[in-house]
Amino acid sequence: MTSLADGYRALVIGSSGGIGSAVARLLQADKRCAEVVGLSRSTDGLDITDDASVHDALGRLEGDFQLIFCATGALTIDGVGPEKALKQLSADAMMKQFALNALGPALVLKHVATKLPRRDRGLMAFLSARVGSIGDNHLGGWVSYRASKAALNQIVRTASIELGRTHPQSVLAALHPGTVATSLSDDYAGGRDRFLPEESATRMLSVLDRLQPAQSGSFHAYDGSSIEW
Repeated sequence: MTSLADGYRALVIGSSGGIGSAVARLLQADKRCAEVVGLSRSTDGLDITDDASVHDALGRLEGDFQLIFCATGALTIDGVGPEKALKQLSADAMMKQFALNALGPALVLKHVATKLPRRDRGLMAFLSARVGSIGDNHLGGWVSYRASKAALNQIVRTASIELGRTHPQSVLAALHPGTVATSLSDDYAGGRDRFLPEESATRMLSVLDRLQPAQSGSFHAYDGSSIEW
């Protein structure tokens, strides 16, 4: 990270996951970062799908965070993976995808946006996925996961407009991490090469670092390229 002032503070939500833990380690290794706070379900009992849980966890945090990275999300939930066809749609499975991949980040935004500095530069990222792009969808399938990530993208975009009025130097972004060697992609990599979590995290932090306030609410891949909605 280069665009934040010395002594910046960072918050990583989902810090026990493959990508989240890699992001936290990279920030801890940055000598200019004064503090890295990590929150997760496994270590703190944080349930991002529950408003009270998010309120309590984030309400205990004091001061501003110049960098907030929300690394939550799932492709397979309770043993149910993405659908290959419409006939496989399950209302229960779809609602769980939306709860974790869209509602959760929305609740995080609700309670953490005020933790960004009002006058100075602030960065906030959410893990999205290229398959959440409507314009880039040429294969079909994975209806619930695709739709939940498309919803996340709209949430980030909408929140960026509101936040821009009160935090004009802040940047919100939806980021595609690539295919990363974590448990999320183990069953779906199809023999393709996968990034190590540290490589994906390094690239995403670099992309986030380069974004300017005029680009707040945008959707980018790990290589910096813009992804269509």
